[in-house]
Amino acid sequence: MMSDLRSRICVGQIAGAHGIKGWVRINSYTQEPTDVATYGPVTDDKGERMFELEVMNMAKAQVLARISGVKDRDAAEALRGTRLFIERDALPPPASEEFYLEDLTGLKVETVSGKELGRVISVQDFGSGALLEVGKNRGATVLIPFTREVVPIVDLAAGQVQVDPLPGLLEPVEENKEVVDGGS
Repeated sequence: MMSDLRSRICVGQIAGAHGIKGWVRINSYTQEPTDVATYGPVTDDKGERMFELEVMNMAKAQVLARISGVKDRDAAEALRGTRLFIERDALPPPASEEFYLEDLTGLKVETVSGKELGRVISVQDFGSGALLEVGKNRGATVLIPFTREVVPIVDLAAGQVQVDPLPGLLEPVEENKEVVDGGS
């Protein structure tokens, strides 16, 4: 079942167990959250384990689902952090001016002023929106909010992303050396 990661798209990540019957909470990355189970069985990041999802409900922004063969809370909790993938060809091609977040991995990143920052190593989402993990030329990485304000240009054809970093995002902000008296 092992396949090239570029031929697959991450549609969600298991956030943990829900209840005692083996249900899981899923952070869905699909436009309609419950579509995480629409495209057939999903696999883990290595493509070695396959999961059949049945959406049961929604809890705030998370999908509650049952996984075939997972019968109790301990088994569900053991899946925490598992990223869920489908084959890319199960999805429709993106519309003009659209792309899948997976398509950003490997793109060159530079500022709008032309300073090269490195390449997109991955796209992360810890619940508050997508972040580009960018490998700097010096070996360190930086997380850049993936918003139109900060990332105004994504050019897949040219293989690059341009960022307009907010103050302090790439360089430390100089702290005010003055000590403010608390009112005495």
